[in-house]
Amino acid sequence: MSPLRTTHWDTVYGGKSEAQTSWFRPHLDESLRLIDALDVPRAQPVIDVGGGRSTLVDDLLARDFDDVSVLDLSAVSMAEAQQRLGTQTHAVHWIVGDVTHAELPAAHFALWHDRAVFHFLTDADERARYVAAAAGAVKIGGHLVIGTFADDGPEHCSGLPVARYDAETLATLFEPNFTRVTDSRDVHRTPSGSEQAFTYVVLRRGSDDNT
Repeated sequence: MSPLRTTHWDTVYGGKSEAQTSWFRPHLDESLRLIDALDVPRAQPVIDVGGGRSTLVDDLLARDFDDVSVLDLSAVSMAEAQQRLGTQTHAVHWIVGDVTHAELPAAHFALWHDRAVFHFLTDADERARYVAAAAGAVKIGGHLVIGTFADDGPEHCSGLPVARYDAETLATLFEPNFTRVTDSRDVHRTPSGSEQAFTYVVLRRGSDDNT
């Protein structure tokens, strides 16, 4: 875990309320639409990468998922989510760490969700580690739902540069372990009223021999 990166995000979350962060929305509507369409069995393990204080965990629990993990660099952000969930927090596996270095169980997750983590990985080696982590942790037949800034989206977020993607480019980075199931475009309206274009892809984990 990078101490500088962790400090950056702890500072962001510690200094701003939910409504003061550009990425906030009450519910991750597009993520939920794509997840609902997959009809993942509720007993299967799912993980929200970069979940922080996002309400996706609340909505997953409300959908009766009973093996939910949340991974984030910022313990500050996850502490806020835990406080919000109250007694439900004990139903969630909370993991503080960098997804590119975290030790995750092999071939474990039926669903891996990420809205707005991958686009912060502007270094090719970091992207490769992320892809390897997802390939190692998602079980055969499982799915990855990932949202990044679109190719006409913002170039920076929270003072950091980001990479921008169209659906084909984003999906190609995860080959050959994942194949594209579908993709979509979402325009997020920030709390300040500006618009940010997102690219979403849904990918399916294939077998290791790519058959």
